[in-house]
Amino acid sequence: MIDSDTTATEEDTIFMQQALNEALSDDCVPVQTAFCVGCVLVARIPGMKPVTLATGYSRELPGNTHAEANALTKAHNLSNLHLAALLPLVSPTPSITDLLRCTDVYTTLEPCSVRTSGLPACADALINAGIRRCIIGVGEPDDFVNCEGAQKLKDAGIDIVWLKGLEKQCLDTARRGRNTNE
Repeated sequence: MIDSDTTATEEDTIFMQQALNEALSDDCVPVQTAFCVGCVLVARIPGMKPVTLATGYSRELPGNTHAEANALTKAHNLSNLHLAALLPLVSPTPSITDLLRCTDVYTTLEPCSVRTSGLPACADALINAGIRRCIIGVGEPDDFVNCEGAQKLKDAGIDIVWLKGLEKQCLDTARRGRNTNE
């Protein structure tokens, strides 16, 4: 695992718990061939309280989608009116592209660096979105692939934080409904 350049805060733990709640949602149906993951995108604008832009969980949107990709898709689909409502004290209302540049991603499992389905990797999507920081609950086990998502993000200049204290809960949640030998 990559050492964190930043220390996690109590607020980070709260947002990670929200990501866990996404992964534990009744709608995040466990399957034998994929993990149950939750994600929360939090914009951090100087002088303001953090603002949740979007959440996501595994297979939420059609097409064998991952939590991070779903949260990004939902964020990109926010209307200017919705963004203005989220940020009533900011004028003019920033674009979602600008907001993502000051966004932290909270994900219960390390973002994937490769997809066996052929879909784009979540690490690439987060890099392309320009996010600034990724807080990870637990590294992806090698159940399906050898994941290098955190290293890929770090190589792209994104700050990586391995949140301590929820690793077992994040891994158990990811693997819920699956038979594993570990």
